[in-house]
Amino acid sequence: MTAPPTEKPSADGEWTVGKIIEWTTAHLKKHGSDTPRLEAEILLAFTRKCPRIQLYVQYNERLTDPQRAQMRELVKRRAQAEPVAYLVGHREFFGLDFQVTRDVLVPRPETETLVLELIAAAKPHPQARILDLCTGSGCIGIAAAVNLPAASVTASDISPAALAIARKNAESHQVESRVRLLEGDLFGPLGESDQFDVIASNPPYVADGEMATLPPDVRLHEPHLALQAGPQGLDVIRRVIAGACGHLAPGGMLLIEFSPEQAPAVSQLIEDAGLFDAPRLIKDSAGLVRVIAARRRTSV
Repeated sequence: MTAPPTEKPSADGEWTVGKIIEWTTAHLKKHGSDTPRLEAEILLAFTRKCPRIQLYVQYNERLTDPQRAQMRELVKRRAQAEPVAYLVGHREFFGLDFQVTRDVLVPRPETETLVLELIAAAKPHPQARILDLCTGSGCIGIAAAVNLPAASVTASDISPAALAIARKNAESHQVESRVRLLEGDLFGPLGESDQFDVIASNPPYVADGEMATLPPDVRLHEPHLALQAGPQGLDVIRRVIAGACGHLAPGGMLLIEFSPEQAPAVSQLIEDAGLFDAPRLIKDSAGLVRVIAARRRTSV
């Protein structure tokens, strides 16, 4: 177990904003953080209830005793691998701020690739009908709704706690009238005749045997229900592809996020479904194959 951070007084005996940032950066780096300076600033801005950029004009200001106590607790928890997003209760995604709790996955930059493809696929449809499966925090469907003012989004999730967070996020971005949230397993809560122009999903895709190898912040704190998906990590993806055949309008687009090494298997599942044109593989900002796009044939 990680020991609580031990403060060392600065030369002048004062804990200023600047010195707290420096100390926290060093402490988090020692405990394995890849972005210790950024995390230090996010935690301190949260503690001081100010925008992160404002810290730079407060550099010589002292923290109050309550602020120091709160910061000490946050740093302790982060050093124990608790995600920063859970500590501060929100995460930026696609230029938007989303509330997050331990009931949902932390939105990740690579998933923005899925949103970019979703928006591009929906734009040709004047009033696009979008389905977001395994919505979690709602970040995918809500980002699409914000950027496509005429679109309607249906989002489903098996977790009522996750849907409660998605509902708050839809309200905070003022798209709740165009985002329909449904509780249930994948396509289960839909009507049999419900059709969509775009179906997008960031489903669970971690193989059972890989769960133990995940980074501690993911393995110990994020919901396994949203991560784990059978021996090859394909159990949910397989069901998404099968169910999409009955709910995707002719010419509509299916978009799925997956792990890069799963690309051949996911491509084969698309081909085996027999209803899609040749799929397209899309790389994320890190240059890794992350999303598959498959258009349903207009005639079979």
